[in-house]
Amino acid sequence: MKTKSLLTMATGSILKNKMRTMLTMLGIVIGVGAVIVMVAVGNGAQKQIEAQIKNLGTNLIVVTPGSTAAGGASQGAQTFNRLTVADADKIKSDATLLSAVSPVIVTRTQIIPGKGNWRTEINGVSTDYLTIRDWGVTSGDLFTDDDVRTKRKVAVLGATVVKNLFPDSDPVGSEVQLGHVPFTVVGVLAPKGQTSSGVDQDDIVLVPYTTAQDRLSGMVFLGQILASASSPKDMVAAQEEIRGIMRDSHGLLGGGADDFTVRDQTAIAQAATSTTSVMTGLLAAIASISLVVGGIGIMNIMLVSVTERTREIGIRMAVGARGSDVLTQFLVESVVMSLLGGVVGLAIGFGGAAILGHVMGWSTATPLIAVIVAVGFSGAVGVFFGYYPARKAAALDPIQALRYE
Repeated sequence: MKTKSLLTMATGSILKNKMRTMLTMLGIVIGVGAVIVMVAVGNGAQKQIEAQIKNLGTNLIVVTPGSTAAGGASQGAQTFNRLTVADADKIKSDATLLSAVSPVIVTRTQIIPGKGNWRTEINGVSTDYLTIRDWGVTSGDLFTDDDVRTKRKVAVLGATVVKNLFPDSDPVGSEVQLGHVPFTVVGVLAPKGQTSSGVDQDDIVLVPYTTAQDRLSGMVFLGQILASASSPKDMVAAQEEIRGIMRDSHGLLGGGADDFTVRDQTAIAQAATSTTSVMTGLLAAIASISLVVGGIGIMNIMLVSVTERTREIGIRMAVGARGSDVLTQFLVESVVMSLLGGVVGLAIGFGGAAILGHVMGWSTATPLIAVIVAVGFSGAVGVFFGYYPARKAAALDPIQALRYE
């Protein structure tokens, strides 16, 4: 029997009882719609987290202080600080897989313009910092290498600081006090927003690390060293290269444990997205149960349909139809019903995800593979649960079928 004829017959049979068909497809519609919504929300959350991690910097590698122990008890991470500007300089001069390196000196103090004040984080950095963090400016510019070398008192303000201290004006060229030290504002950073942990990245002021070390913190040791690998594929090798340079700088080549830690944002991203991935898969699995329930409904209705159409089946067999023709006809009806339910569920799922994202303010994204799997699974449900009724129809005895009332 030709495919076109089979589809025509299947569609005609399905449309004979529209209400029953709609109720039969309801389980498939709900199942596919729920799967699409769950996957869209989960995938959107993953992409949002990945974007926030990427927002931390381009191929970012972070070197932080190591740990120490007292009386045999570990004091925890970053409790033993031996990071110096010399370490950062050595990494920059000796490394072959890095595109930028910046020391970072972190302190908190009050920033005071002409009026008002705001307590914020001050980061003493080099000119490579904006390259590493993939951070631009909306006004003015970053300080120069000459400013770093001469320890000039210049500052670049974050968007949150500007919003609170200069809400109606451009602060570039203004004088502010960091603690008790006067600085000239030379630039305003582009907004970056919050990290996945809720830290406001824009509540910050950048100054030359030499100035921070000499005039603000008085610290000899660095809070951290930031570096950027030349390419994503060099991340692992770059970390090992940094580790070797640091061990050489700290005189550890002869042995001994690292007194520093080297990590990248890949591990952070994996930790942040793993929970989301598990929850998305779990919710999608729960939602897919509706597809199985819908398949059972299709099987029940197809069994009823076989009983109702027993005489029709007998007539068809009497005029030459084979059992395989009858089996194919009923199987096609089941698959068409499932696929129709899948398409309707797909539309409802996309609509539901869009509405949920708009109302809740969530990011949603439905990958193409989820659409293919959802519709494909609905078709497979039609085949699986439609086969038994179709096989039962094909096995009918023509004589008995013709006598059926």
